[in-house]
Amino acid sequence: MTALDRLGDALHGAMSADIARVARRRRRRMLAGALAALAIVVPGAALAANALITDDDVAKSLPSGTWALMGTQPTCTTVREGIEFDCTLAKAPRTGDIEPGAWAGTVEPTVDPTKHVNGGCRSQNADGTHWRCYIGREAVRQQVIGPDFLGEYAPAPGRG
Repeated sequence: MTALDRLGDALHGAMSADIARVARRRRRRMLAGALAALAIVVPGAALAANALITDDDVAKSLPSGTWALMGTQPTCTTVREGIEFDCTLAKAPRTGDIEPGAWAGTVEPTVDPTKHVNGGCRSQNADGTHWRCYIGREAVRQQVIGPDFLGEYAPAPGRG
C-alpha cells in the first residue's frame, strides 16, 4: 500500500467518523424537538378533548356510569365549559343500595362512549334528581372520584 493509499484511507475514515457524529447530533436534536412538540401537543389535545364535551355527552355519560341512573333521562347544562355541568333527571334514580330520599351528597362516576371513566357527579338533593357533574381532573379535585379511577375501563354501569 502506498503512502497515497494510506492517506486516502485515513481521510475516508475521518470523513466517515465526522458524518456519523453529525448524524448522531442531528438525531438527538430531532428527538429533543419531537419531545418538546409532544409536551405541547398532548396537554393541548387533552384540553381540546374536554372542550368538545357537550351537555348531551355528559347527560349520556351519567347513566353509563351507574345502574341506578339508567332510564332517568338526564339533561345537562354547562356551568364551566368542558369541566362542570348541572344535570337534572326526568325520573328519580332506581332504588338499590341507597334508600329513597338519601341521595344528597352521593357521588357516581360518568363513563364516556369508549367505556372509560371520564369524570363523576354529586347528587345535590335528597331524591337524586339534581346532580353537579365534573369532567376529567376536576372530578378528582372535587373528590367525586379517585385519581386512579379516572380513565379506568368500565364495560358496564356500576351497581352498588
